[in-house]
Amino acid sequence: MCGIAGFWSPASTQDAAGLNNIATAMGRAVAHRGPDGAGTWVDAEQGLAFAHRRLAIIDLRRTGDQPMISASGRYVLSYNGEIYNFRELSVDLEAHGTVFRGTSDTEVLLALIEQFGLEEALLHTNGMFAFALWDRRENQLFLARDRYGQKPLYYATVPGGVLFGSELSALCAHPEFNPTVSR
Repeated sequence: MCGIAGFWSPASTQDAAGLNNIATAMGRAVAHRGPDGAGTWVDAEQGLAFAHRRLAIIDLRRTGDQPMISASGRYVLSYNGEIYNFRELSVDLEAHGTVFRGTSDTEVLLALIEQFGLEEALLHTNGMFAFALWDRRENQLFLARDRYGQKPLYYATVPGGVLFGSELSALCAHPEFNPTVSR
């Protein structure tokens, strides 16, 4: 299991360091989900920050670190899960010219998204997952999880933005989070 966390606050006045500090705190809140690595990614212009805590299982090298940027640079992904058919998918992608840096299912998922778009890429996957995907060209944030909801993904709206994480503790680490349930 891994831990993901982050937020998008387009009207934020925080600089990159401030956004990174908040994302780091959110990631620390789910540190027990991923003892093998920690990473953050920030786009201060967009008020966006991703955090990731890694449990390295498939690709033990640094090429599996997250948040991960796609080969073209268009997409950024913070992902928790496992794509069971990623090896078959990677063979198909390589046959169409994709060159992989590592051997992670995260990189395969990003390559699928680049080739087919998000919705069609998810139709090709067989697995359990929850993730946050940022499309840098379209300035769009996508939060998704597998068809059965095996991997947790919590989210909350705050004034001017949205928070997300693998656990509620990640949301609680954000300074604007108000822990009330909307009925």
